This record gives sequence, structure tokens and C-alpha cells, in this order.
Amino acid sequence: MKVIITIPAYNEEYTLPSVLKEIKEVMGKTKYNYKILVVNDGSQDRTSEVAKKHGAIVVENKRNLGLVETFKREMKECIKLKADIIVHTDADGQYPAEGIPVMIRKVEEGSDLVLGSRFGRGRYGNLSLMKKIGNIAFAKVFSNLLKIKLNDTTTGFRAFNSEVAKIELINSFTYTQEQIIRAGKAGMKITEVPITARKTRKSKLFKNSFDYAVKAWLNIFRIYRDYDPLKFFGKLALVFFLPGVLLGAYLAILYIIRGFIGHIGLIILTVLLLTMGLQIGLFGFLADMLRK
Repeated sequence: MKVIITIPAYNEEYTLPSVLKEIKEVMGKTKYNYKILVVNDGSQDRTSEVAKKHGAIVVENKRNLGLVETFKREMKECIKLKADIIVHTDADGQYPAEGIPVMIRKVEEGSDLVLGSRFGRGRYGNLSLMKKIGNIAFAKVFSNLLKIKLNDTTTGFRAFNSEVAKIELINSFTYTQEQIIRAGKAGMKITEVPITARKTRKSKLFKNSFDYAVKAWLNIFRIYRDYDPLKFFGKLALVFFLPGVLLGAYLAILYIIRGFIGHIGLIILTVLLLTMGLQIGLFGFLADMLRK
């Protein structure tokens, strides 16, 4: 059983050494055959140097590509290294290495994707009110969508098998939620283990809580659209088609009862609503055919 512990890093020369040291101390007490992979995302400091000094395999992005593209690179490299189990963690020390063996065992026991949950049992630590509300909302949306109980859909601390690593990601904001949705929709088993995350520096991914909320919800919107287009466009089509049908029925009743022909504006609106509904529904069928 080959384990790859992968870490994306961008200008992390000061925090990365302690992260690598902690991982090696924890994994040294286990019998797992493991390697640490650091993907340097175009850092301008000594990130690569310190990673190599601590025995990690280092691959380089020639320029800063961002977390999503770096995560995709991590998955390609892990597949090349023939990893059976992949553990993804951060370079800032937020996630405790003691959780790594626990998550690995969960994968060995049959889980496909294991999330290190920071928010189990109502624990939200030092998050702002906006982020607390956002994470609760996301957890409810994803739990309802996938029919499983989830507490933390944005955690970057996770372990999974090689099949999950092969899942194609298409969104540009965050890999975390998309990976969960695509794994869940593919019938893979997703579980959580509780962890106690440490407080770290401010996020490099977004400017503030509002920026985070907007981007995350847009990402969920895109995933719904791209993963199940027939259902997505079908519901949107009904928003236009049903009012068109009701207006059309109203005009038909007026004509039958009173022999009244008029309301040119309503007739035009009815035709527009029905046409838009039919067109959006057709988009859904075409998108579903292309997806398959």
C-alpha cells in the first residue's frame, strides 16, 4: 500500500519545515510506505529548497497557477507515482498531522474519500460570522444533494484512493466542493473524521468573507449546471414555461367564455415565456447529451 502525502506550497519557506517535520514524526510511528510530495506553485522564496532538505519530492510550476491548477498537478504526479492512497494537506500548519493515519485507515476500511472535518459537533473555532454561516449552509446543501451527513465541505485536509484522484475537475475557484460532489454522484463512499484545526494566517484565496461567499456559491451553481444539466436546465425551463401555460390558459378561457380576443401584450408575453421555456429545456437536453 503506497501512500503519497501531497502539499501545495506558495511562498511557504517559514511554515513548511515544521509541517514536514511533524508529518515525518507521525508517519514514522506507523508501518505505512509513504512519500511526501510538494508542488511548488511558482514560489519566489526558498520553498523548494527547504522541501528538498526535509526529504520531500518536489515538482515545480514555472509560475504561480493558483490552488486549483496546482491541485490538478498534484493528482497527476500522484498517479505517476502509483499512489494507492493520497493524503492532501496544507503547507501552513493548519491541519494536524496526527489525523493522517486516522484518515488512511478509513480509506483502507473502504471509504473512497475521507474529509478532515473542522466543524463537527458545532466547533467553528475562529471563523468569522459570515464564514460560519457559509459553512453551515454549504454543509446542508451538500448533505441534501448527496444524501449523506457532512459538516465540512471546504476542508483541504482529506485522504482518498486513486479513483478519486482521477476525477476530472473543471471549476476554477475551489477543488474541495467539486471533488465531493463528483465523488458522491459517482456513488463513491464519503466519510468524515473530526480534527482540531489550528489558527493560521489569513487566506490567500480570497479577499474577505463576502468574496469567499460569492465565489463559493457561484462554484456550486456551476457544478449543478455542469454535472446534471438536464435537471438544472429543466427546472429553469419550468420557471418560464409554467407561467406561459397559465397565461395561455387564461387567454383561452377568455376566448371560450366571452369570445374575447385582445390583450395583445399578454399574448406576446405568453409566446415569449413558452418559447424561452422550450429553448432552455432544449439546452438542457443538448448539454446532457454532450456530457454523456
